[in-house]
Amino acid sequence: MPALSTFFGIQIRMYWEDTDRHKSPHFHARYGEYEAVFALNGKIIEGKFPHKQTAYIRKWVLLYENELVLNWSYAMTGKQTFKIKPLR
Repeated sequence: MPALSTFFGIQIRMYWEDTDRHKSPHFHARYGEYEAVFALNGKIIEGKFPHKQTAYIRKWVLLYENELVLNWSYAMTGKQTFKIKPLR
């Protein structure tokens, strides 16, 4: 699945075939060797992530919550997700 957004070295992805593992709406974030699963409210569900980069993700989530929710609904119905603006 292509990245939804990339900013400050953080890559955000959403996998629609991942619902057996995580039932609630979520996205995956990767930064260097770190990887974590985040709920759409910005809380970490699984994994570890540096504090500074987690703060960036939470700020990004606040700005683009509607786009994340829409992408989740697209992914769950097999539609193509769309890019979300990066945090600047």
